[in-house]
Amino acid sequence: MEERFWLDKWERNEIGFHEKSGNPMLAQYFPALSLGEGSRVFLPLCGKTGDIAWLKSRGCSIAGAELSESAVQQLFDELELSPKIEKCCELKRYSAESINIFVGDIFALNAKILGSVDAIYDRAALVALPDKMRKRYVEHLMEITAVAPQLLISFEYEQSQLAGPPFAISSQQIFDYYDADYHLKMLGRREVPGGLKGLVPAEEVAWLLVRR
Repeated sequence: MEERFWLDKWERNEIGFHEKSGNPMLAQYFPALSLGEGSRVFLPLCGKTGDIAWLKSRGCSIAGAELSESAVQQLFDELELSPKIEKCCELKRYSAESINIFVGDIFALNAKILGSVDAIYDRAALVALPDKMRKRYVEHLMEITAVAPQLLISFEYEQSQLAGPPFAISSQQIFDYYDADYHLKMLGRREVPGGLKGLVPAEEVAWLLVRR
């Protein structure tokens, strides 16, 4: 996906992928990460997800990366927070209270700028990227987070019936991307209510990834 694709989506408010109330699998499986109070959780390609408010309400510190500045502005408006905005090399950092969101290309984010994180919650990043980009993304994510544990949510459906994103990612692909560095455990799956985009039967699958 080119950057323009996602920026245009936000500019046209074509954000059917946005879950205002957050993802139910986060609430169900977040305890599997065994995080303590104040743990810092990184959300790649976070948009303005309601999951951020949920994590904040549980005492987490949040870091995120998002291409669309409009999405980040809307996030802070909806949280009723006035962020401090700073330039960080090629990125901007929006910060308020326990939330730091880096605006720009996630591949311009490095470990020093991001800072240490205790876990990754990936609901919208891996599934947003076509196969040719995923290996680069996975390697970059592990590099900037020191292979932090992950709660990962993927989609499974018949890809030939619907063009992504979000893309279908099989269990075998998950193992291909992560097994060299992580122990993987499938935590559970659920049917997408009404099908993906109302068109194709699909399941969301939750994975726990713990460093080897």
